[in-house]
Amino acid sequence: PLIMIYHGGYTAIEQPQIIEGKYAKDFGTGFYCTELKDQAIRWALRFETPVVSEYQLKIDKSLNMLEFNEMTEEWLEFIVTCRAGVPHTYDSVSGPMANDQIYNYIADYIQGVLTKEQFWVLAKFKHPTHQICFCTARALNQLTFIQSESHAR
Repeated sequence: PLIMIYHGGYTAIEQPQIIEGKYAKDFGTGFYCTELKDQAIRWALRFETPVVSEYQLKIDKSLNMLEFNEMTEEWLEFIVTCRAGVPHTYDSVSGPMANDQIYNYIADYIQGVLTKEQFWVLAKFKHPTHQICFCTARALNQLTFIQSESHAR
């Protein structure tokens, strides 16, 4: 099946690459996209020159893919591990985002300020989020660049 996905940034990215960042992210190192165009636009609007790149995703079932359909205990523990800089062996990982507010709750949970039960009470999202991290070159090969569009700030 073909799915449209989006990347919000400061420039068009016709040839996505995996770039090591200095900060650990939710699902580790990779190229991040979303199925939610509005979310990609919000990501792009953080930059001086907001651009959303659009891709067609053709899923390769032979890849080692991890998918979280919702925030679960496993999702929480996976993010905690990835944000600690521990690598994993998945080609791609998808699921809800831990935005800055959620990450603050995760940090409080890690430090013992919040119990797991308190974390889940606070972790309710105001709007749905989605991210997919392409972690390997094989995973990036599933993407076909369609177009990019600039967005006014």
